[in-house]
Amino acid sequence: MNTELIPIKLDKIAQTRSYSMLVLKAKNASRFAIYIDPQVGRIIQMYLTGSLKERPLTHDLISNIFKGLNIKYKQVVINDMRDTIYFAKLFIEQQIGKITTIIEIDARPSDCLAFALLNNVPLYCTSLLLSKTIPIAED
Repeated sequence: MNTELIPIKLDKIAQTRSYSMLVLKAKNASRFAIYIDPQVGRIIQMYLTGSLKERPLTHDLISNIFKGLNIKYKQVVINDMRDTIYFAKLFIEQQIGKITTIIEIDARPSDCLAFALLNNVPLYCTSLLLSKTIPIAED
């Protein structure tokens, strides 16, 4: 099974009242879409535009907790799709004394993307996942 990691980036985001569409672009120029809850889409849009928030949002809170515990984001990997539902892993690192631990957390791709954008974390997908997606043509 080929699980090569392919760098991806957020190409664009489109908003409607009932969903948000994230278009992701792989290093090899393949593009695919993930449809997410419109509220998370608005949060991602806020991070992209640098909009001011009156209070910290959930992603901000978790990021602040991780920083306080000396936990670093390593990478986000979108690793699977089943019945049009995408799956992702957030990889974090914590060092306590001389011991470094890498932790793999199952999470929604939309939350992982929000954390990645907020904290400048590298985004990847697996080559197997990319082979399952429906490609989107350039605009």
